[in-house]
Amino acid sequence: MSATWAAVPAILGTLALGAMSPGPSFVVVARTSAGRGRRAGFGAALGMGVGGLFYATLALLGLIALLTHVGWVYAAVRIAGGLYLVHLAYRLWRTAGEPPAEVREARRSSAFLGGLVTQLSNPKTAVVYAGVFAALLPADLSIEVALAVAAGVFVIEAGWYAVVALTFSATRSRSVYLGVQRHVDRTAGVVVGALGLRLASAGAGGLR
Repeated sequence: MSATWAAVPAILGTLALGAMSPGPSFVVVARTSAGRGRRAGFGAALGMGVGGLFYATLALLGLIALLTHVGWVYAAVRIAGGLYLVHLAYRLWRTAGEPPAEVREARRSSAFLGGLVTQLSNPKTAVVYAGVFAALLPADLSIEVALAVAAGVFVIEAGWYAVVALTFSATRSRSVYLGVQRHVDRTAGVVVGALGLRLASAGAGGLR
């Protein structure tokens, strides 16, 4: 194995640890799975994987480094992402305690989009990818290794959140969730809202 290929396991291992850390993405997939079932949870997990792949591709192309050096653009992205998370928090709070049947069945098809937008709303994900790639990828990066890293990112993101979906859509997990749904939903709304406000305020600070 060449030195270039030898860097791939370290990169993917580091990113896997980051993907498993709790955040808005975890909240969205867990709540979607517990409230709307396994199929919707897997849809959200797939959206997370595609969002991770998108940011990883930008990082591999060097576009993330360019973005972070154009201060007002990066600030605008952070503000937009933060405002989306605040909107998501409002929805979590507003629909807290609704029985799954009342969380409209038509939304099942939007689970993928919800996961995708949630992933894309946090530009810190892209910065983490760029930082890890800059630290661990060798300068003589081949297209084969770049494709392997990008594919690995998709598998890690989609795979981890599929595990979350599988866990929270299990009969016992759903029963526990439904018993405390209002409290869980509103707590999740507060946490996601706080993260969104923090991200948006940081973006606003970057415009000054």
